Amino acid sequence: MKKDTSKTLRGLLIAVSLILVCVLIVQCLFWAGLFRNNAGIPSDTADAVPAGVGSLSREGYELEQVVVLSRHNIRSPLSGSGSALGTITPHEWFAWSSNPSELSLRGGVLETEMGQYFRKWLEAESLFPENYHPTADEVRIYANSKQRTIATAEYFVSGLLPTANTPIETHAEYDTMDPVFHPQLTFVSPAYNTDATAQVWELYGNAVNDLADNYELIADVIDMEQSEAWKDGSATAFVTDDSQLTLELGKEPVVKGSLKTACSVSDALVLQYFEEPDAVKAAFGHELTDEQWQEISEIKDVYGDVLFTAPLIAANVAHPLLQEIEAELTADGRVFTFLCGHDSNVGSVLAALGVEDYELPGAIEKTPIGCKLVFSRWSGPDGGSYCTVDMVYETVDQLRAAPLLDLAQHPAIVPMRFAGIAPNADGMYAEADFINLLRSSIAEYDRIVATYDIANAA
Repeated sequence: MKKDTSKTLRGLLIAVSLILVCVLIVQCLFWAGLFRNNAGIPSDTADAVPAGVGSLSREGYELEQVVVLSRHNIRSPLSGSGSALGTITPHEWFAWSSNPSELSLRGGVLETEMGQYFRKWLEAESLFPENYHPTADEVRIYANSKQRTIATAEYFVSGLLPTANTPIETHAEYDTMDPVFHPQLTFVSPAYNTDATAQVWELYGNAVNDLADNYELIADVIDMEQSEAWKDGSATAFVTDDSQLTLELGKEPVVKGSLKTACSVSDALVLQYFEEPDAVKAAFGHELTDEQWQEISEIKDVYGDVLFTAPLIAANVAHPLLQEIEAELTADGRVFTFLCGHDSNVGSVLAALGVEDYELPGAIEKTPIGCKLVFSRWSGPDGGSYCTVDMVYETVDQLRAAPLLDLAQHPAIVPMRFAGIAPNADGMYAEADFINLLRSSIAEYDRIVATYDIANAA
């Protein structure tokens, strides 16, 4: 009888233990799903890369060199709570882990993960050995001298080369703009300003005029008419016909009017959406669709196009960075280069190179936060040399969920295409063709100067 009782007790204990384990598993799954749902992230797609988004690798080709132009990762808004941004809504903005304009803690985590992904890719391509300790000539990490770009480079290299103690190169006083990364106008003239301004509005005037619905959306989201600024008259309705563009020597292009103010709001809302786990809270109590978040982001995308991507302006402001990229791609002994700047750098470089229209699945920004423009040089199976240019970025779901990245769960990757040069059947550009495109884009600056100097003399 005692043996039978003992067996029965053991059986009950085992059954109870199994039930408890099952309950624990269900609870874990429930809370994981609840977190994702509160964050506005579908539980079955939070870590997924959108269908059709490709790979950095090219089958049959051997990787020889990589140059990366990066946008910094997630930062706090450029303006603090005491600015106009703080009075244009009755709501409290997200409590950021960083000072205005500086990299956030999430931005640091995401950038470290991106560096780890690149390490895995470069090792898989045999460009980096495991635990690589490169010489100073082999790897270069160069950042603009702002906190958010230096910190991004530090986090990236900690994931890329975790044991190498690789230095971060800067060339300007801390918290100032390095001329290489500063999208400033280094040539202006009355005739140039007239033609460049006309070109901007010819290309983007309709896009600005079409922002009426976008403006209405952000005004509703922030409840602007209930704000202190609205009540005291310092904020008024956003309109589409008050934009004024100013071009001055040694300064970035400036646009005044509703577009600038709305861009600040758009920027702050999008960054808050990336940081705040609760998507409804990020939209100040509104339930927004993906399309509506894209409409909000579109305001700052149009703002960036107006300032930096018209051909006459892009060739001007991107000139030093184009020279830097060309020098890195042709540097003897260089294996990997990381250049860390801003969305204005990525956008103006692509525009100056004549990029064709592109779509970024899973993103709401034209130049996603933390994105990498990856210039790769390859040797082909035919013995030829080739180049590719890819946009590498984390999708909105990845930015919000921060999944670990590796070769299987990778960031989104979209190849860039350029007018005037044709890829081969594998989507690869002949190296000579791409370098010629790069050099002709650099030479465009001299052509502009020569053309408008003649106009001035006349």
